[in-house]
Amino acid sequence: MDHTNTVRVGLANRRPWPEVLDRTAFSKPESLSDATLRFRKNYNYFRINYLTVITAVLAISLVTNPFSLILLSALLAAWLFLYTFRQPSDPPLIIFGRQFSEFETLLFLIFSTVVVIFLTSVGSVLVSALMVGVALVFLHGAFRVPEDLFLDEQESQGGVSGFLSLLTGGPASNAAAVSVAPPPVPARV
Repeated sequence: MDHTNTVRVGLANRRPWPEVLDRTAFSKPESLSDATLRFRKNYNYFRINYLTVITAVLAISLVTNPFSLILLSALLAAWLFLYTFRQPSDPPLIIFGRQFSEFETLLFLIFSTVVVIFLTSVGSVLVSALMVGVALVFLHGAFRVPEDLFLDEQESQGGVSGFLSLLTGGPASNAAAVSVAPPPVPARV
């Protein structure tokens, strides 16, 4: 399955926004373990919606910080044109009469990425936007009561494989995350 179909299938599993934002389904969790259990169930059900929220927060943050957007766009363009789209048959990169090898080009791109992310405001914009997005997701997951959610068999047994399975660790790790009891730890004597 190619990436376009994977994204299409993943977005098809998104839940309706009125269901995500149903105000009658929110209540204060009784304990931290209740909030954690709620978040796990809500994460399995609203996974694509949560990814959409985090992406939207990142996008809004970048649009409201045009300097960061311009720097990231320039960095993306440099990576695409100087490294990703280059074919072995393409002529070597020549700047100011000096020929640069593929390794030197890669080192320049890595150095440029470090400078843009860590020595400008781009890093703080991205990290703060990610923190806001993740905080929204955790708040929703902890305060939304998951009793009215319908999890089909595949999701209740550990999640849907495919879209974001690399981030979630696939079905096997989700099944382990959903289990309530921690695994036994051997005692040292």
